[in-house]
Amino acid sequence: MNQDEFQRQQGKTREQRFLNQMEQEFNYPPKIAQAILTEAQDCLLGQATSLKPGQMRVILLSRQAPLGRSVRQSPTQEVTWTVNAGQEDHDVGAQLGPVALRRMRIQRLLGEAIEQGAVATQEDLAQTLQVSVRTIKRDCVALQKQNVYLPTRGNLRGIGRGQTHKAQIVRRWLLGETYDQVAYHTRHSLTCVKRYIQAFTRVVQLQQKAFTVSEISLALQVGIPLVNEYLTLYQQNDTPFCRQRLAEQIERLSGTTSELKRGRL
Repeated sequence: MNQDEFQRQQGKTREQRFLNQMEQEFNYPPKIAQAILTEAQDCLLGQATSLKPGQMRVILLSRQAPLGRSVRQSPTQEVTWTVNAGQEDHDVGAQLGPVALRRMRIQRLLGEAIEQGAVATQEDLAQTLQVSVRTIKRDCVALQKQNVYLPTRGNLRGIGRGQTHKAQIVRRWLLGETYDQVAYHTRHSLTCVKRYIQAFTRVVQLQQKAFTVSEISLALQVGIPLVNEYLTLYQQNDTPFCRQRLAEQIERLSGTTSELKRGRL
């Protein structure tokens, strides 16, 4: 087989079909499309065994664990927690201080637990963040006073599931707050806020292109629970104002991607 024949055969693989779809239908630059493919393969084939810097594995109670049983008798779930997100955490700590940073981490850890089928207690958070349970309780009270829903084991079992911090951030933006306002009210960095809103926008884009929840999860490398939560949020806020806001965001993202492909950004 000569080189031309080999190249033609390579163009017919599932991998190349996926790359073509990412580049042509969703305007991802080739390098980003390849990165998405690599991550998807690692996830599905079980090749990604190492943790990223700042992450750790913990054993938490499963979301399905009934109340009233001892921990030894309850089903558990291993999850990956991002204790330190690098630059994002540094920015929050530098701009808002150590207390705001810890409270942002509490929201992130609780959200990651839910996305991976587990639920954390205040004791779990205290141990991971190396503070006292009293400190975690004080932080939780302060966050709840700011209308931040915290999906701890007690809250989930007591009043049912509410929106995770990611969905709450997106909802504030959908209803008219600027990036800066959302960051201030939720004590998150601008980087976090922008990333969550962009992920939400991508989820809606793919859903409008008739992708299934599983396909969206695979393409964007986000958990199925988060995809469902974003789609539910979109349905709950399907108003002319929110549709216009989302359309403007899609246009901005498409413009940025086009600039990247032309090498201007």
